[in-house]
Amino acid sequence: MIISCSSFDISFLLALTIILVITLFILKQKLSKTAVSNLPPGPRKLPIIGNIHQMAGDQPHRRLTDLARKHGSDVMSLQLGELSHIVISTPEAAKLVMKTHDVAFASRPYLLAADVLYYGCKDIAFAPYGDHWRQMRKLCTLELLSARRVESFRRIREEEVSNLVASLTAAAGKPVDLGRKPVDLTRMVSTVTSAITSRAAFGKAQELTDAFMIVVDNASDVCAGFRISDLYPSFKLLPVLTGFKAKLEKMREASDSVLDQIISEHKARRRAAVVKDGHDGKKEDLVDVLLNLQENQLDLGAPPITMEVVKAITLELFLAGIETSTTTIGWTMSEIINDPRILQMVQREVRQVFGSDGKKHFDEASLDQLNYLDMVIAESLRLHPPAPLLVPRENVDQKVKLISYDVPINTSVIVNVWAINRDPRYWKEADRFIPERFMD
Repeated sequence: MIISCSSFDISFLLALTIILVITLFILKQKLSKTAVSNLPPGPRKLPIIGNIHQMAGDQPHRRLTDLARKHGSDVMSLQLGELSHIVISTPEAAKLVMKTHDVAFASRPYLLAADVLYYGCKDIAFAPYGDHWRQMRKLCTLELLSARRVESFRRIREEEVSNLVASLTAAAGKPVDLGRKPVDLTRMVSTVTSAITSRAAFGKAQELTDAFMIVVDNASDVCAGFRISDLYPSFKLLPVLTGFKAKLEKMREASDSVLDQIISEHKARRRAAVVKDGHDGKKEDLVDVLLNLQENQLDLGAPPITMEVVKAITLELFLAGIETSTTTIGWTMSEIINDPRILQMVQREVRQVFGSDGKKHFDEASLDQLNYLDMVIAESLRLHPPAPLLVPRENVDQKVKLISYDVPINTSVIVNVWAINRDPRYWKEADRFIPERFMD
């Protein structure tokens, strides 16, 4: 028997399927709206896409700021695809989410990129609330980011910053006719932050492949949560059809090969230890700390620390250490250079503390004397936060009353730091770079 199917039949079935999907989606949205009527105000939504069209054409934090100001609300409701979002744009509302109702909003919404890159969200930032999250918080507090641990890497920071200063001094000292060229400060700062992070995390300035640097450059973008595959989680084939999952798996493969090499080197060195207590005499880096916990399963509570946890945390610490520092330094230097008055004051203060010959070794103990530079950095962080939108939170267990509004279960909450830091109600001349505002 030969079964034939005309093009009309195929078109009809396809159209019928699309209509059915759209009908079910609209019905689901209407039922959701009926169930919770006391949502915060927000822009009008379109069927299927919600407010996605209003997020196009600009950076997300800027679009969210404009929408929040247009609708005059500290707390704004937004529908992006299938997912409900609440956008926080004032410090009072942020305090309610992050302090008053911190446990209710302690979890994270599912993001495909975080799931793939961080081995099933076994990292810290994207881990859902639960035993693993509590264990990771304890691990950071007691081991990875304790004051003692951070201080132990002081020599690394001083050496790398001193090398950067020496390189800049040498570049500035070359006569034009002998090949003096413009300095790519962004690249130099990125190299230094990468070296500091590598030495602290891996024990040496790691030679990184081009493929791994693609992961470094794109990790924050793919984990932002505004990807179409994240906004329509019920359409399981979307990540495959768009090629997003293949891209993530390629990034994961690149990072995995580097992490496997680093961990193998650390294990080999630990096996070759010559000190009686089992330590090889070399100061512990962050991978050593994680491997020690993984091998001995010290009392941090369940679940056990697996090798995937070690790799996920190592990758996250490395990516976070490079991106935030490079972004902050880049914006700070841009603001300083664009204002001759501020540039002159910073130069004068730095030369008073470290000398004007450019040869003095950088010493962190002297940083407390750089009061004006401290204000400059604070103002730079206000205007240009390295994370304009905080990692989204989610209330997975309970409906929450926020101010006078109801936040339904499984709602993503986005804190717009960029909007808070530029709100004219809290900051005089909010869009101007004025370090002196932090004088008190």
